[in-house]
Amino acid sequence: MDEKVLALKVDVDTLKGYLEGTPRLLGVFGKLEVRASFFFSFGPDNSGKAIKRVFRKGFINKMLRTNAPGTYGLKTMMYGTILPAPLIVPRDPALFRRAISEGHECGIHAWDHVAWQDELDRMADATMREHFARAFDMFRDLSGGEPHCCAAPAWKVTAASLTMQDEYGFDYCSDTRGSSPFIPRMGGMTFKTPQVPTTLPTMDELLGSDGLDDDSINSHLLDLIKPGLNVHTIHTEMEGRAKARILEDFLSRCIGLGIPVIPVGEALKNLQGGDLPFSDVVDREIPGRAGKVAVQSG
Repeated sequence: MDEKVLALKVDVDTLKGYLEGTPRLLGVFGKLEVRASFFFSFGPDNSGKAIKRVFRKGFINKMLRTNAPGTYGLKTMMYGTILPAPLIVPRDPALFRRAISEGHECGIHAWDHVAWQDELDRMADATMREHFARAFDMFRDLSGGEPHCCAAPAWKVTAASLTMQDEYGFDYCSDTRGSSPFIPRMGGMTFKTPQVPTTLPTMDELLGSDGLDDDSINSHLLDLIKPGLNVHTIHTEMEGRAKARILEDFLSRCIGLGIPVIPVGEALKNLQGGDLPFSDVVDREIPGRAGKVAVQSG
C-alpha cells in the first residue's frame, strides 16, 4: 500500500471537551467534508482526580507545555474532588447522536476515563467489566445500535481488558501505539480483535518540545506521514477548542496533498494483503507522555 492515508481518531475525555469541542470539530469536519472516528467517555468526568499523577515522571512538564488550565479549564480540573463529577454524554445526548447522524464512526472510549487510566492495572475484573458495560449500554440506549469499536483511555490495556473486548465481538479496537494494524498478544495470550494503533504523535506530546509551536507543528506532522495507513489521535479538549484552527489547517493541507482523511474502521476495511500480523503488546514510555502506554512490539 503505497498511497498515504490518514485515519482520524477523536477522543472525548471530559465534559468541557464534549460540550464545546465536539460541535466545533463536527463543524470543521463538515466544512472539509471529512469523516472521523469519535470515541466517547460516557460517564463521570473525574478530571480533578488526575492530580494524583503529579509524582509521575513527565506529568508536570506536560501540564506546563500544554497549558493544562487553559486547555481543560479550571472547573474541569476540580471535577471529582472539590466539585462533583458530572456525567458527560447524558448532559447533552444530542451531540452524541449528531456525530452518528453526520456519518462519523462512533465507539466507546470509557465510562470513567480517569479510573481506567489510573487504576486499570489494579482494577478488579468485575469493576472493569461493570464500567465498560455501562458505557456499552448507554451507547446502545442513546443511539439505538451497538458500537463496533472502542479505544482505551490513555492507551492503557491489560490482558484482562483485551479478553473482555474480544467477548464484545468488536470489528477492531484502537488501544495501542504502533506502526500498523495487528492481532495482539499479551500475557501469554493471543486475542482475536484487531488493533489499529495510533501511529503519529499527538499534539499534546509535541507542543513545546523540540521547538515545536502552533506555527510549526503541522509541517512536522506532515513530514511524519508515511506511505500506507497513518492513524492520528486528536482530543476534543485541545484540537476541538483552542487548537481548532491548527487542526483545520493540518487537514486542509492533507487534502491538498491528496491524502485521504477517513475513519479508522474504513481504513482497516481498505487494507489489502490478507491476514494481519501478530504483535506483542508491551507497556513502554514514549516521548512527550507521562507514564507508560501499550505499544506494539515486534
